[in-house]
Order: sequence, then C-alpha cells, then structure tokens
Amino acid sequence: MSAPSHAGARPAPRGRDLAVLTLGAIGIVYGDIGTSPLYALRECFHGPHGIDPSPANVLGVLSLIFWSLTLVVSIKYLTFVMRADNGGEGGVLALMALVSRQPDATRKSRARLIALGLFGAALLSGEGMITPAISVLSAVEGLTIATPIFQPYVVAITIAILIGLFVIQSRGTGMVGAMFGPIMVVWFVTIAVMGLSWIRLNSHVIVAFNPVHAVSFFMRNGSHGFVVLGSVFLVVTGCEALYADMGHFGRRPIRLAWFALAFPALLLNYLGQGAMLLIKPEAAAAPFYLMAPTWALIPLVILAMMAAVIASQALISGVFSLTHQAIQLGYCPRMGIAHTSASQRGQIYIPQVNWALMVATVGLVLGFGSSSALAAAYGIAVSSTMVITTMLAYLVARGSWGVSRGMAGSVAALFLFIEFGFLSANLTKIAEGGWFPLATGVLLYLTLSTWKQGRALLASRFVDRLHPLETFLDGITSKPPHRVSGAAVFMTGNPDGTPPTLLHNLEHNKILHQRVILLTVVTTDGPVVAPDDRVTVTPLRLGFFRVRICYGFTEDPDVPAALAQASFAGGPLVPADTTYFLGTETLLATDRPGLPLWRERLFVMMSRNALRATTFYRIPPERVVEIGMQVEL
Repeated sequence: MSAPSHAGARPAPRGRDLAVLTLGAIGIVYGDIGTSPLYALRECFHGPHGIDPSPANVLGVLSLIFWSLTLVVSIKYLTFVMRADNGGEGGVLALMALVSRQPDATRKSRARLIALGLFGAALLSGEGMITPAISVLSAVEGLTIATPIFQPYVVAITIAILIGLFVIQSRGTGMVGAMFGPIMVVWFVTIAVMGLSWIRLNSHVIVAFNPVHAVSFFMRNGSHGFVVLGSVFLVVTGCEALYADMGHFGRRPIRLAWFALAFPALLLNYLGQGAMLLIKPEAAAAPFYLMAPTWALIPLVILAMMAAVIASQALISGVFSLTHQAIQLGYCPRMGIAHTSASQRGQIYIPQVNWALMVATVGLVLGFGSSSALAAAYGIAVSSTMVITTMLAYLVARGSWGVSRGMAGSVAALFLFIEFGFLSANLTKIAEGGWFPLATGVLLYLTLSTWKQGRALLASRFVDRLHPLETFLDGITSKPPHRVSGAAVFMTGNPDGTPPTLLHNLEHNKILHQRVILLTVVTTDGPVVAPDDRVTVTPLRLGFFRVRICYGFTEDPDVPAALAQASFAGGPLVPADTTYFLGTETLLATDRPGLPLWRERLFVMMSRNALRATTFYRIPPERVVEIGMQVEL
C-alpha cells in the first residue's frame, strides 16, 4: 500500500538535521516502549496471571514478544499507519480528521467515525494516566532488589518523584529536552549489553524467533496462555504515542530511531531476560534487575528512574498536545495554554491538565501500591485504541489512497486478528483494575462529546433568533444611526446573520462605528493554515466587512495579529481605535428538546469554567466591551 505525499508534511530531513531529530525521537517517542522491559516479562511469569517459567513457556513468551514488536510496531505502525498523516501530524485525532473529510462519507457515517476517533483519543488519555505511575514505580522498586531497607519507602519515593515531575512542567521541556536523547541512548545501550551478556551464556534462546513456539504456547497452556497475552501486550503499549508524536519529528527519524537502536536493544534485553530464566527460573520475580551484577544494581536503578521520568515526560507532553488539538477542534473548553519554547510549536504547558494528571497518577500509586498491581490495569484502553486506529487506517487506505478492498482488507484483517486477541486478553483484567482506564476513557468521551454537542445546540439556539444581515443593513440604510470614528469587531460563530452583540450594542448605545467587522474564527481539520489563507475579507456595504480567520488545529489563535495583516477599505485597522464586542452568555439548562438535562447541566458547568475568550484569542482586555445575554438551552 502506498500513500500520497502531503503538502503540509515536512521535507525528509538529511544529514545533521536527521541526526538531531533521530536523537530527539529516541528520547521522546520511545520512552514508554523503552521502559517496558522493567515489568513486561516479569508480569508474564510472576504477575497475578503469571505462568510457570518452564523452558517451553519462556521460549513461547519470547516468541510472542518478538512477533508482537515486529508485527505491531515495525510493520503496522512504522510501515503502514505512519503513512496516514494529516499535514504531517499523526495520532488518532489526525486519522479521524482524514476519514471525516473523505468525499464519499455521508453525514451519518462521518458522525459515527468522528465519535469512534474521539472515543479512541479519550481512551488513550485515560490509559495514559497509568504510564507515569507504573514506569516510575517499577524503576523505584529496583531499590528493593539492592537492599530490602527501601521496601517501606517505595511508594513515598515514587510519589515524591512524580510530584517533582509535575511541578517542573511549567518550565517546559526545552531546557531538559536536549538531555532526553543522550540519556535514552545510554539506557538502550545498557539494556542491550545486559541482554547480550546472558544470551552469551545460553544462546539457545535465539530459537524463540520461530513462531512455532508462540503457537505451541497457546496449544499447551489453553486459557491460561491466552490470559498471559495481556501481559505480553505491555511490550507494545507505547505505539499510539509513537504515532501521535509523528508531527514533532517526522516519519524518517522515528523509523531510523526504532530500527537502528530501540528495536535491537529491546529485543536483546528480552532475549537476555529469557536466557537468564532458562538458567535461573527463580529470577522470575525481578528478571530485569537480576540480570545486572551486584555492583551495577544501584547505578542501573538510577538510570531506570531517569528513563522512567523521561517516559513519563513524553506521555505528559502528549496529553498536552492531545488536549490542545481537542480545544482547537471544538471538543474541549478553552484552557490556558503556555508555550514553553520559542522554536518548537509542540512544547506547551496546560496547568489544568497538568494538575489533574498529577492527582490521578499519585492516586493510582497510593491505590495500587505496586507496579504489578498497576500492570493488571494496564492495556485495555490502548488495545481498544489500536483496534480503532486499524479501522480508521483501513478507511483512509480505501478512500484517500485508492487501495483495493482486497488488499486493504487483508492487511487490516491481520492486524485486527492480533489486536482483538490483545483486547480480549486485557478484558480479563477489568476486575483487577482495568476498569479504571475504561471508566476514565468513557468519562472523558462523555465530557468531550457533551462540549461539542452543547456548542452545536447553543449555536442552533442563536440561529433560531438570528436576524438576517441584509434586513439589518436595509434598516440602518432607511434610518441611519449615529456613526463614530474607529472600528468595531463583533465576533460571531455564524457568518450569515447579524451578531446578537451588534443588535444589543445598537439598541442600547444608539451608535455604530465607521467600520464594522463581523468576525468568524474557524479551526480547520489540518494542522497548519498557510499565511496567505489565514484571513479572508469580504466587503459589504455601509462600512461593514465580513472577515473569516482560519487556524489549523495545532495553532493558537491571535485575532489582533491576524486582523493587522488584513486589507480593509480605508486602510488597516488601528489597534488603539479598534473595539472588540464579545457576548457573555448566561446559559440555562432546560427541558426543551436538545440534550438530556444532565448533559446540559454539564455543558453549563464547563462553559462557566472555560477560559475567557479575550485571553484565548489574545485580545487586549482594555479594548473589549462585553455584552451579557441569557440563553435557554
């Protein structure tokens, strides 16, 4: 299958640029997958659903791990799915945007596809809360291998590290970002050397490459082997984050980082852990740390903590980016967004999200108490999102790339067979804690969809009382009001009618400015809008102008800056002589036809806590006049 090139995608990097981006991808993209050896194989043999570490079982699990990494990461995501980019951006929301704008998609099917993609994004965010907790907790638990004296303090140390990590988020990742890549390079080289040292002692473990061992594992262990598949899934839990980070680095650096370093290092370490278990089955309680010689244990734990923090940082940054996209696409209320880097668009900080994640991760550590308990809750939401990604990617291949139904269906069927197996195995974890990411994902989905539907309902209420613009212009032509100097900007979500704020202003103040700008801000389903396409000005009559400003879903709106580059009859707008009129709606939940009452109340609560439009659109507060109005939903 092949994908067409996209004008919005970045050119393929070369030379020094490629090296720098690849190093960054090693540090950011592969933090989650890179720290999976801390707990993945342990859970297969020592977790709540662990199986006896017999030689046949060890080879079977290793075979499952190898083929999972190969088929899911190397082939599905890096070879196929990463070709589905939305102007260079990846992730389930990018796929959702690609599918929703296909010409053959009906309105009903488009709504279903958008709901599916949104649910996938919500599930991914819910599962993401577990990543910092399990990564840091499993790293800190290594101290108990060195000496049991640390056993009572594992949870306290983990919480301290996590709180520190969230506290420094406001400073941004720019300052420490350059350290991520080198540290993760050291991490991958270290775990590769550890693996090689044990493979040298028992090279028989190499036979795990033969898929026969994976098949015989299931035949031999039956339903128990199927349950263990949920623990095997832990080796690929970072795939969706990998795809979502494509916009920051591009395809080529991410692929190079995987095939040149991450994949070989992970494979060698898993094989090394397996080789050790063939020699010492009793090491199943902590196979990763017991691979190291005693003198290297403390340095290894420190390195593992650093790698876990990096993996957590990558997840936190990913949630910030996902929230930013959701805000711009209209699925989330406006929030304060701080850009922590002048050169990297993706480095942002969202305080509300940051503190919510901190409370969730600390609560998870306190509630579950160990990485093994957390591992039992890990995987359900990510495996669900993987299934959704495959379905959406199939539709992109059929509708956007023109791939035949047979070819696209065959590839999708292979991946769905694997992923439904993972999903089914993970569903057995619901009682042990798998309910948490599912419940969180459902709650986030209801919140995001309520905001979108609530905004649509609010817009329809305004349409019901909308005054046609031509009628309004005819009225002021026959009875001209007093005109004052300067320009007035009336923001409206409906470009066809007269903004209610304009009607209220004229009714109460009995004046109009010499130039009246009817402004609509639109977020496209592409990541970036070209500067030449940013502003569209349509002159009307009597000094009125219809203005449309477009932004991509990764961009932050700056209304004054956009208006400053627009061309108007009579010359450019003078900021000191421009007044912005914004509506401040008091929303009332009612039993009128629309949303269920509880969703209307949720929407009203979210609206009251949304960031003020003046801040979100970067409008100077001293140039704003707010006009209140009451709206029944």
